Amino acid sequence: MGSPTKLDASSHGLIRGMGLGSATALNMIDMIGVGPFITMPLILGAMGGPQAMLGWVVGALFALCDGLVWAELGAAMPGSGGAYRYLREIYEPQKMGRLISFLFIWQLSFSAPLSIATGCIGLAGYAAYYWPGLETVYSAHTAAVQIPWAGPLQVSWIVTPGTAVAIGACGLAILLLYRRITAIGRLSKALWVCVMGTIGWIIFAGLTHFNATQAFDFPAGAFTLSRGFFTGLGGAMLVATYDYWGYYNVCFLGDEVEDPGRNIPRALLLSIALVACLYLVMNVCILAVVPWREIVRGGPNNGGLYVVSVFMQRIYGAWAARLVTGLVMLTAFASVFSLMLGYSRVPYAAAKDGNYFRALAKVHPVYRFPHVSLLALGAVAAAFCFLRLKDAIAALVVIRLLIQFLVQAVGLIVLRVRRPEMARPFRMWLYPLPALVAIAGFLFVLFSRENWQKEVRYAVVILLAGLVIYMIRAWRGGEWPFGKGHTSAIVNSSS
Repeated sequence: MGSPTKLDASSHGLIRGMGLGSATALNMIDMIGVGPFITMPLILGAMGGPQAMLGWVVGALFALCDGLVWAELGAAMPGSGGAYRYLREIYEPQKMGRLISFLFIWQLSFSAPLSIATGCIGLAGYAAYYWPGLETVYSAHTAAVQIPWAGPLQVSWIVTPGTAVAIGACGLAILLLYRRITAIGRLSKALWVCVMGTIGWIIFAGLTHFNATQAFDFPAGAFTLSRGFFTGLGGAMLVATYDYWGYYNVCFLGDEVEDPGRNIPRALLLSIALVACLYLVMNVCILAVVPWREIVRGGPNNGGLYVVSVFMQRIYGAWAARLVTGLVMLTAFASVFSLMLGYSRVPYAAAKDGNYFRALAKVHPVYRFPHVSLLALGAVAAAFCFLRLKDAIAALVVIRLLIQFLVQAVGLIVLRVRRPEMARPFRMWLYPLPALVAIAGFLFVLFSRENWQKEVRYAVVILLAGLVIYMIRAWRGGEWPFGKGHTSAIVNSSS
């Protein structure tokens, strides 16, 4: 058996030390994280009852369709950076691809820290079960800036003792990531065991105390196909989209995965299938014990997020609630750990390619990982810990759907047409149907919710700011569209 710590020459000094097991484990803890444990009040509130389970079901379908997009692109173009590499290659590296890949990295500078911050906020929310004083609101503010022809751009923030806990979790993750990727692979498996054990216990407890009448206590008109039903479904699917995200994390680590042409698609699809089944069973089990009306009351203000703690207290008592609270906090931290690991490689790849701030391309001289990128990502995530959970999730999902996921799903079809001869170790099943379904689902989530304009304004402002910054950099560097710029193409690092 070959040594997993062997440096791969094509990976620019990074180590191919992550096999299928480690990649799948990392994806699963990234997907599960704290999402399903803290978002139940939000998703149930969006549809006003257990019919919100449709959001998880339809969300799983769209995750699978989009996962097939990532699987084909990840197998064809493995390497650090994931979507950055794909978008750059799809739209031509020295033309439009340079702009689109820059905009991807630019939006990721906001959406990746938002994603990490939601895990930290969730961890602090469960810590409040131990120490209720963590939910004390010291300060809460909303600021608004009027944008011509678009309306107000609002930003809200909240300061509680739990905010300090969230920031502390962010800092601890950075400390643990200061080591070699091989050690991180072993740690990810240990965290996976903890995550699976927690969910297994929740499912066992729910199934052995299952109250079907309570689980399926639908309000009157729950399935009436009205405008309100579809608006609620859009809101529920936005939260479900957040809960399922993470299946693509392995794509950001392409330079560090063994046999990426096989293991990237397998890790993606395995993690989606397994997590979808776990989500559906676990959420139904919780609804069978804790009334959904009680769950909904906690969501809007970062309070009462510890739904699973209440669930265990009802079944086994205070000792079980305390234990599961600790396990969920560890699960939340595992998600923060995994997200920070994957996302820190993306600005590194762009900076190394000369398409982002050069300092982010630095690799630690001993441990061989992009330490400046990691530190920058952690600092911005800590700042976002001051947001309310529901606002952070909505902003994250909308920004990323508009500026990345839609462009990437369309891009797979563009690449098939433009580069039919390209080597594709994995090809999308039923092409192009999954890509088209994913695109339709993204558009539904974006524009079918109440007050959808709020988050879309964030995305548009970020997009326009990114365009201005790119054009200034391109003009000063003589790059597209002002000149030829760099002539080096992306190196396909498939082994």
